[in-house]
Amino acid sequence: MEKVVIIGSGCAGWTGALYTARANLKPLVLMGAQPGGLLTTTSIVENFPGFPEGLDGFELMSRMQKQAERFGARATFGTVEKAEFSKRPFALTVDGEAIEAETVIIATGASHKHLGVPGEALLETKGVTYCATCDGALPIFRNQPLVVVGGGDSACEEALYLTRFGSEIFLIHRRDKLRASKIMAERALTHPKIRPLWDSAVMEILDAGQERVTGVKLKNLKTDAGTIVPCAGVFVAIGHAPNTGIFKGQVEMDGEGYIIRGKGAATSVPGVFVAGDCADRVYRQAVTAAGMGCAAAIEAERFLAAENQ
Repeated sequence: MEKVVIIGSGCAGWTGALYTARANLKPLVLMGAQPGGLLTTTSIVENFPGFPEGLDGFELMSRMQKQAERFGARATFGTVEKAEFSKRPFALTVDGEAIEAETVIIATGASHKHLGVPGEALLETKGVTYCATCDGALPIFRNQPLVVVGGGDSACEEALYLTRFGSEIFLIHRRDKLRASKIMAERALTHPKIRPLWDSAVMEILDAGQERVTGVKLKNLKTDAGTIVPCAGVFVAIGHAPNTGIFKGQVEMDGEGYIIRGKGAATSVPGVFVAGDCADRVYRQAVTAAGMGCAAAIEAERFLAAENQ
């Protein structure tokens, strides 16, 4: 039986593994379908403390893994197919195999919602991105026209952030008004660099043949008219989906599937803790996920220590 099983291998998971490993709990990290999490899709990370020159997202996660493994963390590429938290020890089914755990840290993260249009996947990290805070300051976007797709608060925040770097920001939305809160919408629509394109949908991102973003092909949903907007980057801000489906009915979640944190990193099930983007709908940054991973690890350690007194 495992003392600590950590589900997920992003910043939250590996930080939790580091802390529980240093506590001699020999955590098992289930790396899941995307080892390293979303950060591995970011070409360069410039806002993680301690790396003034920035570094590749995959490299950062590799370093975190090596650091945790140095203290005894173990990793497997298994994907959790089923979780049973109704009794202890907790039961996990991982690629058909059964694993029992005294404590579990859920750090499965969240996935960006994608447009699903031609060119999007091929140009990811080559001008298509899902995080302005992560990538907006990159040289390829500076003083260039940029596109933000979305109409909520996140899209407005992305567009406003990008005004620091881009020459012009096209805010593309399927409706004729933003879904964002009034204050965020006003800030975006009154900014001189932001130009809204209403009733429009992205049909294709150009140009995969050049291996860089050169523009987007739009369709007006009211007139069916097609246009091409030249740009150097496309920032997709149509929301996130927490990777929590397998825990439905096992721990308490909100209406969108984010796991609800109780006191500290606790979930509704004693002995099950949560960290990172699967519980964070607000910040979704590498550094905040790492901090949550630290908290979950400390609480798991204290939970086990209290039981063994």
